[in-house]
Amino acid sequence: MPAPKPAADSRVEVTHLVMPFDANTLGTAFGGTVMQWTDLAAAMAAMRHARVPVVTASIDQLSFLAPIRIGQMAILHAQVNAVFGTSMEVGVEVQTEDPLTGERKKCCDAFLTFVSLGPDGQPTRAPPLRTDSDDERRREREAGERRAARLASRTPRAP
Repeated sequence: MPAPKPAADSRVEVTHLVMPFDANTLGTAFGGTVMQWTDLAAAMAAMRHARVPVVTASIDQLSFLAPIRIGQMAILHAQVNAVFGTSMEVGVEVQTEDPLTGERKKCCDAFLTFVSLGPDGQPTRAPPLRTDSDDERRREREAGERRAARLASRTPRAP
């Protein structure tokens, strides 16, 4: 089994300038566009940790808290929270920044689960995660709680 990799090594920051083609008729970023940016930032964090291709398995608790307006920047921070064998939970926080004042506001957060894939396209174990700070340990613990709730709520599949 590979050595545990520090959670901090998976950190990703992505910045987008919201343009008119990203926005709806109210002048704010489409929710679907922000979701796509969130998925991509999370995938980069998962790949940075696993160093293999990954696929999105689920998106949990994606919450829109404030709009991102045309001309503002969307800043996404993603990091692996926990590893569960072949799957990983990645947390993403999106902030909006006014480029003229520098004022930032949290506008979205989400938890995404990714599965790491081997050369045959089948799930493969991801390296264990090393948590070095109290915040990283809290994130890992809470990810385990979310995973347990997700698994408990699954509906059995029909044969």
